[in-house]
Amino acid sequence: MRRLFLLIFALLTAPALAEDWGSYENARFGYMIDVPPGFSWGKEADNGDGRSFRSGATRLSVWGGNIVEPSFEGQVEAAMGLSAADGWAITYHAVTPSWAGYSGSQAKRILYQRMIALCDGAYAAFRLEYSAVEIGKLELVVDRLVKSLKGDC
Repeated sequence: MRRLFLLIFALLTAPALAEDWGSYENARFGYMIDVPPGFSWGKEADNGDGRSFRSGATRLSVWGGNIVEPSFEGQVEAAMGLSAADGWAITYHAVTPSWAGYSGSQAKRILYQRMIALCDGAYAAFRLEYSAVEIGKLELVVDRLVKSLKGDC
């Protein structure tokens, strides 16, 4: 029975995963990330640090920045603190010297934020905010975003 379920799941999700993803490359901070199909591309930020994308009520923001805290881990802690101050209940976090991820909820919305350390005291990040009813649909999207976020070093 479990095999049948997995087969049906694979057949239903394969077309969505096979769609062409875009790729966003940031010249200022030297990072790149895949962009899911169906997301409209917003304008590049005036300072050149990133861009936002949207599909309905789902928002994807990508950006780079300079680490202003004493360490990458400190920068991540500061980001989580800002999210909590904005009313997000942080429900998961993992922090290492080279990457970090955290998620949270607010009302009926979910966020997932991923950050990676770049060379020369910088970082790259993405944040996906979406409706809680889409959590199953967007798990595979989050996985692909995590795997695709890379920086030059």
